[in-house]
Amino acid sequence: MIKIGVYPGTFDPMTNGHLNIIQRSLKIVDKLIIGVADNLNKAPLLSIEERKDIIFNDISSIKLQNEKIEIHSVKRLLTEFAKYHKANCIIRGLRAVSDFEYEFQMTGMNYQLSPDIETVFLMSSDNNSFISSNLVKEVHKLGGDVSKFVSDNTIKILNNKNTSS
Repeated sequence: MIKIGVYPGTFDPMTNGHLNIIQRSLKIVDKLIIGVADNLNKAPLLSIEERKDIIFNDISSIKLQNEKIEIHSVKRLLTEFAKYHKANCIIRGLRAVSDFEYEFQMTGMNYQLSPDIETVFLMSSDNNSFISSNLVKEVHKLGGDVSKFVSDNTIKILNNKNTSS
């Protein structure tokens, strides 16, 4: 049985922390579906298409990415998205204890909606534990150097966004 994982997120923008979770996920699943979503509680800076393009460019360095990774927009309940893609698990990254409470609630709800899909938590690596997309956007907008946290491609796109707004 092929193991298919879904890694959902807003990825606004994708960070090195996200990329680390993607790389590590490939050790436990045969195929990874990256689900790019609009979060109703967030106001994204980047469109879904811009975020998908950043992800595609950032994962191009991962071996076998064309065979093992797909990128899709999520426009429905996560559990329905996972079922549609025949996923066995949902992969979530945890940076700190503060992430756990929210993720715990989401896992419980997802289990009630679809008990056959497991949630797998991967702790962020030490050097990525403090990185968040929101902090990256804020630091960049205020002129700070975010090159340690995102790809050069992401910086170019953020530069274009900040000069056009």
